[in-house]
Amino acid sequence: MEGSTTEIVTRLVLQLGAILLAGKVGSELSERLFKQPGVLGELVAGMVIGPFALGGVPLPVIGAIFPPISGTGTGVSYIPVTVPLYAVAQIGAVVLLFYAGLGTDFQQFFRFGGPAAIIATGGVVVPFFLGNLATVAFGLASGPMDPKALFVGTIMTATSVGISARVLSDIGKLDTPEGVTILAGAVIDDVLGILVLTIVGGLVAGGGVSAADVALIGGKALGFWLGLTAVGILLSRYISRLFLSFKSDGAILGLSLALAFFCSVIAQQAGLAMIVGAYSIGLALSQTEIAERLSEPLGSVYHALVPVFFVVMGMLVNFQAMAPVLLFGGTITILAMAGKILGCGLPALAVGFNRAGAIRVGIGMLPRGEVALIVAGVGLTTGLIQSNIFGVAIMMTIVTTLVAPVALVPVFRRDIPGLRGRPETGHASAATQLNGRPE
Repeated sequence: MEGSTTEIVTRLVLQLGAILLAGKVGSELSERLFKQPGVLGELVAGMVIGPFALGGVPLPVIGAIFPPISGTGTGVSYIPVTVPLYAVAQIGAVVLLFYAGLGTDFQQFFRFGGPAAIIATGGVVVPFFLGNLATVAFGLASGPMDPKALFVGTIMTATSVGISARVLSDIGKLDTPEGVTILAGAVIDDVLGILVLTIVGGLVAGGGVSAADVALIGGKALGFWLGLTAVGILLSRYISRLFLSFKSDGAILGLSLALAFFCSVIAQQAGLAMIVGAYSIGLALSQTEIAERLSEPLGSVYHALVPVFFVVMGMLVNFQAMAPVLLFGGTITILAMAGKILGCGLPALAVGFNRAGAIRVGIGMLPRGEVALIVAGVGLTTGLIQSNIFGVAIMMTIVTTLVAPVALVPVFRRDIPGLRGRPETGHASAATQLNGRPE
């Protein structure tokens, strides 16, 4: 057992070394040569060194660094990397969203919460129906209620807040009206996604889902998120005071990460993604002295762990699985992008954003990331969809994930207001414009 444990740990250390090297080189090339966000280079680096590319090639002595994993019973058997490596990647995602929460303008978030809910709803409904109907039109499902059509529609609804949060942070737009709306909308998307997955799962199982079931699950998810955020806000001053009373080196960083991890686990147990818990507590602490004190030390942790998450996301790409479904996959990918841009952009226009702001919000909600793969994995591991549909999910996920960073930078480059009405003179005035009330 000891030898086996040593092997597992040694392999993990080797993999992390390869990931950080490839990720940093990819990020540097992306920023320096192509003038694109570093996250794009990290994703591409993962595709290059992943188990379906160079990482699966056996090397002398050490063998393949990233041999494809196809075991069962792990709960993530559809993910082609080891459970320890996937776990480290998820820790990186938690750190990313905790960091994003700390960097979010607290007042802005709550001013834009209402509009974000409307935008998120459009970003779920429109892509779902587009994906569902396209699956029927291509003859892969017998009708809109066919499990395959339902699951493709569900996969289309996802939004991976991690990708957009990283890009917005890199370009300094995290606390703009559009940035805050994107993050809030993506969190609400997670709640709505749970409802859609629950409804689809009930229909596929044949037992049906009652309105009471939907209301109970939705109320639980939404209530937990709001409750966790509210408790964090109420206790934030006391937490800050307690953490600052520790004088040992690194105490504030360690305690803050511990709190973020605990909240992430609580969110997971409540049926939400771990990153929602991390973001909520980061948001609650964003108005305290801790946020400033954590900037430098947490930034170092961020730069070490967050690239692991994005490189591993790139490693999930299986080009071979995408080959048989290029036409359908390409169509679904186009509809996935159009669905988010229209489904989020049109409501954004209705709640006070101008055309530039609506486009920014729509593009910011594009990436599906690991969220879509998790939903697709549920269908695959339960036998409700086959490998060809899963290949479509992979194609749609990777393209939307790659397109979002490329498209977000230019739409934010033009420094023009994203809200209708008088020009922005600061975040407070922008929020006033959207809410239609004085400060």
